[in-house]
Amino acid sequence: MLAVVILIGAIALIAVLTMLVLRFYPAFGGRPNEQTQARMLRSAQYAKGKFENQLPTSMSMSMREYLSTAGEFIRGNPGGRPAKALTSNAIDPRSLHAAQKAKVTWFGHSAMLLELDGKRLLLDPMLGQAPSPFPWIGGKRFSDKLPIEIEALPAIDAVIFSHDHYDHLDYSSIQRLKDKVGRFFVPLGVAAHLVRWGVSPDRIEEFDWWEEIVWESITLACTPARHFSGRGLADRNNTLWCSWIIHGQEARIFFSGDSGYGPHFKEIGNKYGPFDLTLMECGQYDTRWAAIHMLPEETVQAHLDVKGSLMIPIHWGGFKLALHDWRDPAERAVKAAHASNVRIATPRIGEPVTIGGASYPTAAWWRE
Repeated sequence: MLAVVILIGAIALIAVLTMLVLRFYPAFGGRPNEQTQARMLRSAQYAKGKFENQLPTSMSMSMREYLSTAGEFIRGNPGGRPAKALTSNAIDPRSLHAAQKAKVTWFGHSAMLLELDGKRLLLDPMLGQAPSPFPWIGGKRFSDKLPIEIEALPAIDAVIFSHDHYDHLDYSSIQRLKDKVGRFFVPLGVAAHLVRWGVSPDRIEEFDWWEEIVWESITLACTPARHFSGRGLADRNNTLWCSWIIHGQEARIFFSGDSGYGPHFKEIGNKYGPFDLTLMECGQYDTRWAAIHMLPEETVQAHLDVKGSLMIPIHWGGFKLALHDWRDPAERAVKAAHASNVRIATPRIGEPVTIGGASYPTAAWWRE
């Protein structure tokens, strides 16, 4: 009897500790205020207390599929990570102050530095070491270091987030970035995380799908994606996910965020295309969860759907979050792009790409 009491007590203690960690550990983020909650209730994407995709998007697996997937993750894939740390091209901070044409620099995974119309924008700047609320637990970044440390970055005019998953919105990165950023543009509900982490609410703007703003003569539009959200055990789809349109005087860019393939890409292309550059999700996929992460061949089709000119595949080269070989996203995307006569750039981490330039990087550096 005593053993049963001790077991029940231990379970209760673990449950209480888990609740306390979820409630008070800052990396899990915050809760939307009343004003944001009211906007959520008016959103066409919100029903029964959750955000929804345009199409039915099931993420459930049978017990057999779940056990099979878990087993594969446990066994691991020898090619799931590079054999040695990837080397990043170093960014000279002085180059970020010079007047020049629009360009974009990839930091690995989905983090990008966009220089457009004299402004510096960071897209999904997950610049931490591991996509996890506890960085000492999660899988480490593939690259040996960032192209430039956060502290060396000049002032950032704006940060744009696509959703609140750990591989896109990182607590440690915000702590180091927040005092040098002018504005934050986020989908509905995500502002609460930033506010909890010390960002003033008057520097954050939240958007529902198809909402626009003209900021510093640049048009930003929050557009659909097919994905999900959440940072804790019970907050799935409590915040919105999205893609972004960034239309400046120098260039027109589409940033896909995370997304499964769907008709929203053609809707976006018809409304906002064509684009000089698309930054298209291409990585962390599997046929078992293709509804929320495109396969590389679908990435190329999505680029065509939005009427893109040049494509850079993103969401790869940073972390191991799926079971495929780390090189597969680039190999498959390049092959599919060539088959469809799509222009595809494959920059190294830290290598700038001039938007609208006559040349762009195409080396298969991942084979080296």
